[in-house]
Amino acid sequence: MQFTFKSFACANMLFIVLHLAGRAEQLLQPFKDSLQKAPKNWFHLDKTRDGFMGVSTEKTYTELLKGKPTKTVVVAIIDSGVDIDHEDLKANIWTNPKEIPNNGIDDDNNGYIDDIHGWNFIGGKDGKSVHYDTYELTRIYKKLKQRFEGKSASNISPTEKADYEYFLDIQAKFNEKQTEMRSGMEQFGIFNEIYTKSVRLLKAYLDTEELTNEMVQGIESQDERIMAAKSVYLQAAVFGLDEASLAEAEAYYRNGLQYGYNPDFDPRHIVGDNYEDSSERYYGNNDVKGPDAEHGTHVAGIVAAVRNNGIGIDGIASDVRIMAIRAVPEGDERDKDVANAIRYAVDNGAQIINMSFGKQYTTDKAAVDAAIQYAESRGVLLIHAAGNEAMDTDKVNFYPQRQYNNGKKANNWLDVGALSWKNGEEAVANFSNYGKNTVDFFAPGVDIFSTVPNQKYKEQSGTSMAAPVATGVAALVLSYFPHLTAVQLRDILLKSVIKTDQSVKVPGSENTAKFSTLCITGGIVNAYRAVQEAMKVKVPTKK
Repeated sequence: MQFTFKSFACANMLFIVLHLAGRAEQLLQPFKDSLQKAPKNWFHLDKTRDGFMGVSTEKTYTELLKGKPTKTVVVAIIDSGVDIDHEDLKANIWTNPKEIPNNGIDDDNNGYIDDIHGWNFIGGKDGKSVHYDTYELTRIYKKLKQRFEGKSASNISPTEKADYEYFLDIQAKFNEKQTEMRSGMEQFGIFNEIYTKSVRLLKAYLDTEELTNEMVQGIESQDERIMAAKSVYLQAAVFGLDEASLAEAEAYYRNGLQYGYNPDFDPRHIVGDNYEDSSERYYGNNDVKGPDAEHGTHVAGIVAAVRNNGIGIDGIASDVRIMAIRAVPEGDERDKDVANAIRYAVDNGAQIINMSFGKQYTTDKAAVDAAIQYAESRGVLLIHAAGNEAMDTDKVNFYPQRQYNNGKKANNWLDVGALSWKNGEEAVANFSNYGKNTVDFFAPGVDIFSTVPNQKYKEQSGTSMAAPVATGVAALVLSYFPHLTAVQLRDILLKSVIKTDQSVKVPGSENTAKFSTLCITGGIVNAYRAVQEAMKVKVPTKK
């Protein structure tokens, strides 16, 4: 599943829907701070110098790296697609030097025709691409239903008992999700209608085409309808909701019913592969943008938006090329595609792979494990988003993961939780997964301003944003210290975190805990300290 605003914030939106009339002012007070905004470049800032727990990007360049030489680092972004023509990215897009564009020939004999800037593993030979797909829960439910529908415990053989009980568990969870989607559609229909009427009423009252929070906050009227509309508008504003985000939320639930949790929906014919053959590698097309590249383009910008060009934003790494690999639809990514995407990145020169995706179920973990091991054997660092379910991943599995089926762990893997720009107890993003034994560290992941398709920019939140912050730091370090191995680079990022033992709210809860209990290092990734740590590693002598 893509980790975007819509994939975790709808629960918060639904909270609003369930507390509509008469409660807006009550709800508004606890969230006053939510109306404050962090600087759009806060993930670059330095806590001591700027007051925000960014990764100290600018401080690193000016104080430690000025005038030093670099070597270009190739970073693969396995995601929903990347807008390779974006004004703030196109200069930093990887180009396959051995491939002649658009000649219909596999010039470099790597098995992929015209893979100029990467590859699309969820595309077909006819140029079409998968946009929506089901969730893994749905796929598992569909398979098990074919085996067990109409059966009961009394007519199940002893050898099938475990599978049957698993089916019952999966069926219950699937039904719960479908109910959630239907309820969300209904509730957002109600709230959308109330919100639209409120906006129309307030615009007429103020005689304006556009509303602002300040304008609405200043309204005082004896008309109860006007004051009720004011409450609804401000309540929505607290959660960052407007017409566009409400439409996005409604689409989330609608698409969940139509695609994600619909057992009858299967777009795999578009790809045209033999999906049951996980060893099959050469399928797809070279459309690395696809039908919806917002998520992947945002991720790419955090790492590699051209620095100091006077437009948009600055990425973290200055000497980097983005290899775009499309494997993540709107829905859950498939294990076969993830495994092949990793292998493609490794074989074509990526040194770091960013993976801002994940799911709670897997059907072919062995294939993904083998690909991770392949990357490990070739010295490629994998950086993965920890997930946005506010779960303790020490207790609940989240895939892909560093632990192989044989119990061993990958030495080229980092899992990244999301940090907020706020201080004190609100420092950890309330949606982020965490785990004392599974999440390595945290990085900025709330209200991150970055590139989106068609020369635009946007704030997004998620561990999907935190992972590329860490990837950007890794690429920055490697570009100045190209002698580092993947294991050394990983160790440097782990050793150089800024540790804190402050009390923070545990994601998904009002309970507090020491920050150090939420991740392995008890710290936050930091470029300045990572570079200082890299300076200690001796350059190997040439033989």
